[in-house]
Amino acid sequence: MKLQLIDILILLAYLICMVVIGFYMRKKAKQDKESYLMGGKKLPWYMLGLSDASDMFDISGTMWMVALCFVYGFKSIWIPWLWPVFNQVFMMMFLSKWLRRSNATTGAEWLKTRFGLSGQGVKSSHIIVIAFALISCLGFLAYGFVGLGKFVEVFIPWEIVKNYVPFDVPAKYVAHFYGILFTLFAMFYSIIGGMHSIVLGDAIKYLIMTIACIAIGIIAVQHLNGQALNVPKGWNDPFFSWKLDLDWSKIAADANKKIESDGFSLFGAFFMMMLMKGIFASLAGPAPNYDMQKVLSTRSPKEASKMTGFVSIILLPIRYSMITGLTILALLYYNQLYLKGPDGITDFEKILPATINNFLPVGILGLVLTGLLGAFMGTFSGTLNAAQAYIVNDIYLKYINPSAAIKKVMTMNYVTGIVVVAVGIFFGFLANNVNEILQWIVGGLYGGYVAANCLKWYWWRFNANGFFWGMAFGVGSALAMPYVTTGLPLYWWPLLFVISMTGCIIGTYAAPPTEQRVLQSFYRTVRPWGFWKPIHKLVVQEDPTFKANKNFKLDLFNVALGIIAQLCLTIFPMYLITGMYLPLVVTIGILAVIILILKRTWWDQLED
Repeated sequence: MKLQLIDILILLAYLICMVVIGFYMRKKAKQDKESYLMGGKKLPWYMLGLSDASDMFDISGTMWMVALCFVYGFKSIWIPWLWPVFNQVFMMMFLSKWLRRSNATTGAEWLKTRFGLSGQGVKSSHIIVIAFALISCLGFLAYGFVGLGKFVEVFIPWEIVKNYVPFDVPAKYVAHFYGILFTLFAMFYSIIGGMHSIVLGDAIKYLIMTIACIAIGIIAVQHLNGQALNVPKGWNDPFFSWKLDLDWSKIAADANKKIESDGFSLFGAFFMMMLMKGIFASLAGPAPNYDMQKVLSTRSPKEASKMTGFVSIILLPIRYSMITGLTILALLYYNQLYLKGPDGITDFEKILPATINNFLPVGILGLVLTGLLGAFMGTFSGTLNAAQAYIVNDIYLKYINPSAAIKKVMTMNYVTGIVVVAVGIFFGFLANNVNEILQWIVGGLYGGYVAANCLKWYWWRFNANGFFWGMAFGVGSALAMPYVTTGLPLYWWPLLFVISMTGCIIGTYAAPPTEQRVLQSFYRTVRPWGFWKPIHKLVVQEDPTFKANKNFKLDLFNVALGIIAQLCLTIFPMYLITGMYLPLVVTIGILAVIILILKRTWWDQLED
């Protein structure tokens, strides 16, 4: 363990600060349900955007991305499209303001603006969104839990701790033990203070992470100092052909095994599948998690768009400074890092903690460790807040005790938080690694979510019955897939999409259309583009001054520019730290042109 007194003091100061914030915000959070879950919808867009970006800067995801950067090099910038990361661009350009116009508290509550309060399938659609949201939240809690434990295990070897623990912990569960320990601490702080403490805590964490990431980038540049990296041909080229063609056999043979186990060898096929799935997933809008909660918590639709646009700008360059810096250090000193797992196979997800532990100086190590533990707490608290919102708002207050006093609502929030954390830890014990959970969430579970949530925005005839059956077919198949097939979950996606779409169509035509009154209200308020012609005619009959949303082509043009800009923000620190200055200048030039265009075509056009 390389931690020195100053590193430990930095970490302890942060943990104490989070406890103080939780208690300080407790009174404000207890004012009412909306204040606890959404900050009273009074928080400024840049603070919510910073909080959202901070929540995405999690330990598990960063460990995974450092492993990807090491193995796949500059081509790793494409792999996060699995989420897909460019859904933030779709939200920035049009979906965030559509979502915020509903003025709902959760994604489940949003459904009543689209399908109404009565009719065939309404109650079922409401329940299945809650189920999906909770399954998704539990998956992300387990994902964070596993990553946290593996991270801490490197810094605090079990040999030192076991003498102070009054029970035996098998070697394969040491990471889980650490995960439980820090999860309980994060649970306390996030349950007490609600959204107010989450946002303030995220702001402090982001400041720490920014300092840490820049420091890591500088340290990597100093160590590189003109040396040639021992990497396969094509490693520092972001472009690719049908096959990946990265041969690690003479450098780190286990990297070839990882590429094979990841299923990315046919990179062209993987990319096409990822792009197709990503476009549909982005058109479906945000999943019902902390990301959606931040959008719904903004003060206005215009601020919702600004918030989601702000996320990529403040997240990607900073995060990839850390990712690239740690990758460079790991490549330079690969033989000095012990990355073997309990089974003797190289665990590339250990690169991040091992590199930090070996090459960062005192003080910087404490900042990075604090920032990454804070990153876990931010992701954890945001996800937990979303789960609490669905259980309390959409189950307890809707079906069990609609007239509950604020004191009872707060008690339910506390109890719900504890139960959700316990179940998330249980799922964490069932997972083998971070990548396994991630692939299931983005490739499987979200594959069953996409069809129904696309149709709800763009097709007037789609009803609650179709939504329920589309989600039931899709999510049910996603849950069953691991037991009936093998292989990369992403490749299940087309089948899941077809199954889900079949459920959508059958369910839609098995029930009458949604009430015209509800459809007109939704169309008039949200103002989506798509297949809404019959409803548009009805709205115009009542209000001849109403204008349809004609921004379809402009929105997609802005999306295309936004995705290119997002890639530039990602690869900018990679070129900078590795000293590739010509492509760096080209990247900056492209980014500058896109910013000037989007100023006219997006920023100046924003409206509520």
